[in-house]
Amino acid sequence: QSKGKKPLFVQLVLDNIWSLYEAVMKRDKEKIEKIVTSLGLRIGARESRHADPKVHLNAICSQWLPISDAVLSMVCNKIPSPLDITAERVEKLMCVGARTFDSLPPETQELKSAFMKCSSEETAPVIVFVSKMFPVDAKALPQNKPR
Repeated sequence: QSKGKKPLFVQLVLDNIWSLYEAVMKRDKEKIEKIVTSLGLRIGARESRHADPKVHLNAICSQWLPISDAVLSMVCNKIPSPLDITAERVEKLMCVGARTFDSLPPETQELKSAFMKCSSEETAPVIVFVSKMFPVDAKALPQNKPR
């Protein structure tokens, strides 16, 4: 970078996205057509003639870089297998707030072993874990608060 060269990610990924964005926003039909044909995309006439250039950009990007495939593959590659979960983690997930695992009803405590097995047998209980995440400013996290 000190010699004015661009990082590899910028050269191979970002420059292509930026050039597509610029061509669509400036309505450069020749450049758009070149990009669409080189990528082998099929953009409908309705999207390409739309008054809002973002509709055309969305049509191109949804075929070229489908986010659903990227998210699914990232989840499959990065999130650990449920079979690798520890017993302590299962207890923590099953308890809400200040409750301890020992204070849960016996029927709920029995689900711990089923939770850890992740069995797909007909007789195995179906366990669904629902989580809601809230965005929090990094300064509000306990490890970042001034002491």
